[in-house]
Amino acid sequence: MTTLTDIEFRPLVVPDSIDSPDAADFVEMVRVRNIIYREISGHGDESIAPDELLPHYQPTRYQARHAWIVLDDGAVIGRIGVDIPSEDGSKVALWLIELLHESWGRGIGSAAYELVERVARENGRTVLQSWAEHPAADGPRLTPPTGFGDIPEDHVARFFVRHGYTLEQVERASAFDLTGSFAEVERLLDEARAASQDYRVVQWFAPTPPEFAEGYAWMKSRMSTDAPAAALEFDEESWDAARIAEHDEKYTASGRTLQVTAAQHLATGALCAFNELVVGKDRTEASHQEDTLVLKEHRGHKLGTLVKCAGLMSWREVAPQSPRVITYNAEENRPMLDINEAIGFAPLAYTGAWKKVLA
Repeated sequence: MTTLTDIEFRPLVVPDSIDSPDAADFVEMVRVRNIIYREISGHGDESIAPDELLPHYQPTRYQARHAWIVLDDGAVIGRIGVDIPSEDGSKVALWLIELLHESWGRGIGSAAYELVERVARENGRTVLQSWAEHPAADGPRLTPPTGFGDIPEDHVARFFVRHGYTLEQVERASAFDLTGSFAEVERLLDEARAASQDYRVVQWFAPTPPEFAEGYAWMKSRMSTDAPAAALEFDEESWDAARIAEHDEKYTASGRTLQVTAAQHLATGALCAFNELVVGKDRTEASHQEDTLVLKEHRGHKLGTLVKCAGLMSWREVAPQSPRVITYNAEENRPMLDINEAIGFAPLAYTGAWKKVLA
């Protein structure tokens, strides 16, 4: 039987490009990552090509990303990551441990967690947070303090609890069938336009045009303060045109397509709601709806419906072969879930958000 003496946590080399001589570990990490996500979810919609993930690992002044590959007798079986945000006064570390299912139950995850907590402490962090999908299963359930949603008390949940974590939030993944009818999307879009006559829809593809960079940056900054977060802790992020440019390049550098659909207030020209849709170089893969937000002062005009439906309508031309769009929402975010359900998004999976405060 393999023992932990055969296990190595090797710092991940982040190459300049996938063609670099030192890219082998990164490419293998991505291959194993994709297998792990398929094991968890039963589908390949979370898979990504190495060159498309690489820009998200490049150094940035907005956070320090620490990463390791987990090797068992020389073979990669998983990965570890710890992100340290750079906002002034930040107390937060965000982390992940992902292992092939065949390696579970041998203490590897607990050994990896010791590394996670050590790095967090070395960086002065006292709030550790992590997210994990919990596939449907029979048996006891766990419910967060919000009272919205629940997850099975599975192997992964027991791991978090054993290491002192509390379940703070349940997040729902939902999917919209891009191959089906758009009649309801069109109807809802017409309804939203009638309710938002003081606004117009504007759209662009990354990189963001200069005239929209400031407004987009302000809305992105509000994602860290205005989205439902339960008792999770998020630093208030400062965004400007430079940060938008770096954000956009994470997609454009590898050929991924990012479309932003926004609502612009006619009287002031201010951007006040937005929705992001992303697809990889392979336009036959699943699309992902990333951030969506309506600024608090502009709520009540069906702007969430407006930007979501307008984005989906145009997406048929952008990625006509993409089979579905996947999106993620906190279970207590009933206003946004109401919009998604009306559009036709159906529940797909549930993720637990876990938190620990270090003594």
